[in-house]
Amino acid sequence: MNFKVGDKVIVIAGASKGKTGKIIKTLRRENRVIVEGVNIVKKHRKGNGQESGGILEVEAPIHASNVMIVDPKTKQRTRIGHEFDKNNKKIRISKKSNEKLD
Repeated sequence: MNFKVGDKVIVIAGASKGKTGKIIKTLRRENRVIVEGVNIVKKHRKGNGQESGGILEVEAPIHASNVMIVDPKTKQRTRIGHEFDKNNKKIRISKKSNEKLD
């Protein structure tokens, strides 16, 4: 998976198509990401002594193939490429504008 926490992404498929947000968490084993403000579900929680119960709205994971990274230069969705810098370290680049993403 080419996504990291903090990346700005756009949803390209599903009920939340067209929405943008930052990645809050990556679930690498399931190949899913959690994006803030996207794929909101209602969760029923029982109260205990310290917290009150109720219906909470939380972000659910979305499959990584349904999101694309937003290019920092053109503000459009783009694919991610990889290159090596002069220190032989692998970096992520935007395919549209050739900008560094890290």
